[in-house]
This record gives sequence, structure tokens and C-alpha cells, in this order.
Amino acid sequence: MEGCLKLARQYFYQTGQPQRKHFVARHLSYHGNTLGTLAVAHNLGRRAPYEAILNQDVFHHVSPAYYKRFKYENETEAAYVARLAEELEAKFQELGPQNVIGSFSFQHAVVAETVVGATTGVVAAPKGYFKAMKEVAHRHGALFILDEEWVLFTLGKALETAKLLIFKLLRKANYGGVSDLVRPRNALLLIVIGVSRYAAIGAVLMNKRVANGIRDRNGYWQHGHTYQAHPLSCAASLAVQEVIRKENLLENNLKQGAYLASLLRQRLESPNALAKPYIFDIRGGGLWYAVEFEVPPEKMGTHKFALVVQAKCLEKGLIIMGFTGGANLQGTKGDHCMLSPAYNITKEQVDSIVDIFVESIEETIKEFKF
Repeated sequence: MEGCLKLARQYFYQTGQPQRKHFVARHLSYHGNTLGTLAVAHNLGRRAPYEAILNQDVFHHVSPAYYKRFKYENETEAAYVARLAEELEAKFQELGPQNVIGSFSFQHAVVAETVVGATTGVVAAPKGYFKAMKEVAHRHGALFILDEEWVLFTLGKALETAKLLIFKLLRKANYGGVSDLVRPRNALLLIVIGVSRYAAIGAVLMNKRVANGIRDRNGYWQHGHTYQAHPLSCAASLAVQEVIRKENLLENNLKQGAYLASLLRQRLESPNALAKPYIFDIRGGGLWYAVEFEVPPEKMGTHKFALVVQAKCLEKGLIIMGFTGGANLQGTKGDHCMLSPAYNITKEQVDSIVDIFVESIEETIKEFKF
């Protein structure tokens, strides 16, 4: 993402618009842990130690795209998207439309995550959101930047699965407008790819408008890293793609993911489930799911529900991710846990994961006497 920020700025610098310096991103977002990416994102817990040295002048934030949590009473999904589009338009006008580099959608230049990961827990944008945000950015000549790290880490893990992921998973789930972002006409598209995190690799994809803007002027992208194009990581990434294809793992992802979702809802939201009163949402796609809780804070004392559940799961041999602070902009409310099992998981292993996870949740409820 750091390279993406620099690329977007260089594009406008090279094409005669040096006044463009502002990026617009979202509250409750994550884009990385460098000073630049901490500044463009807005995760207060991660930012806190470095707030004094983060750039507050060029990075700006608007509301998160989290309909279930932040909608007004009786507000429809379409009305919610329209309200967020108006907010983004107002931010452009405040900054001066001619001064905005873009927006992120998981964060904004306009920059953004297609699906927000750890910060709020597998939260996909409402239907029509990306189309509306992109229209605002393009209306003012800004770029639209997507940070795909979490999506591909969980559901793709290789570049060649990106189209299948976005079209088959996200469009199926009615995350409207996403397909416009795969082959963008006027956007800068960032996709961060991984190979199960055993070998680090990343990529920035840009359309011809951006590529030509730099190539026809300066001639090269002024960015690089010491270990770029590392042969081991490239070989590992290629091997991952081959395994996904040969073992038909995307199909297994969809099949087992559907089973995981049904089992979570059955065990946690059925009328007699002990946890039912404390479940705010179960959401996800493929093999990436989150459960968000609403628990009585006075019962937990200094403990955090999601972190207690995470610790209990780990004691039982299950690795999950527990997080707090995703339910309000201040980062002081909310508990959610994420599950993202491997592509080659079996039905029996899904059963075991859900058994341990639910058992850990119920133990925590009993321990703190809800």
C-alpha cells in the first residue's frame, strides 16, 4: 500500500497536477503498519503510539461502509449508500476536488478495502457502495484505489484466483459494484497477494491510464524495495496457484465455506443456543467468516470477550483471531472473532472447528455469569 500511495501521487505529479495531495479513506480501516499506511487507515488502537508523527494534513477519513452497525433507524441499504456518497462528495468539496489524489475503498485516493478484515471482522460493503464511491472519485478526476490484502489472503491467496474470487464470491453475495473494480476504466487497483504468509509477496495492478501517465513522462515508477521480485517468493506464489488449480481448492472453498456458515448459524443462532442473545452478526464468504458479539460489558470487567474466547480456543488446539473495538469509531466497543481455515479443509475438520469454537464461547458465557 505504501507503494500504491506513492504511485498515485507520482501519476498526478507527472501529468501536470502537482496540487493533488489528499487521500480520502475510511474510519475503522486497516492498510498496513508503516507511517504512511497507518495514516491513511484509521484504526485507533494501531495508530495511538504514533499519532503525533502521523501526517494529518493529506490523509482524511469518512464513515465506514458498515450498514448493519451504522445505519440510521429504518434507513434502507440504498439510502445508506446514498448518504455515504453524499458524505464523500462533501469531503471532496471541503478539500477542493482538484486537490484530491484519490479514495480508498477498504480505504480512499479514494482508498478502500473490498472486505474489511481484522478491524471490524469480515465486513463487506453494502450493495451499490463501490459503484457510488467510484462515481464520486471519477467525477472529480481522482483515482479509486482498492486494497485487497485480506480478501485474497483468505479467499484467493494467489493472483490468478482474483477474478474468480471477486466475481464468484462477492457478486454472489450481492456486494454490488465489485465487478467494476476488477477491470477498471479510470481506477488504480491495488491487490496484495499472499501465499499463506509463508513467503511474502505483493503486487500493484494499474490500468493503462496510470501506466501511460508515468511511462510517457518520467518513464519509470520511482519506488522499490530491497527484496522485491524475490525468486523464492515468486516460486512459492506460482506453486500456490498450481495447487489451487490442480486440487480444485476454490470449489472446496465454496463448498466447505457454505457448510461452515450453516453450522455456525445453527449452533449459535438457533432458539435454544446459549450464545444466541449475545450474537450481533455472523457474516462472511468462502472460508472467511466472523462472528460479532454484543455482550454486557459490566460482566467482563477488565477482560475482553473475544480475547477470552480466542485464548480458550488456543488451549483446545484451535487458532482463531479475536479482536475488539470494531463497533464504534472510537474503538472502545465491540468484540468479534474471525475464522479462516485452509483451502483444503475437510467437512470433518469444519465440524471440529465449530465444536471447539462454540464450546469456548459457551464456557466464557458461563464463566462470566451472563
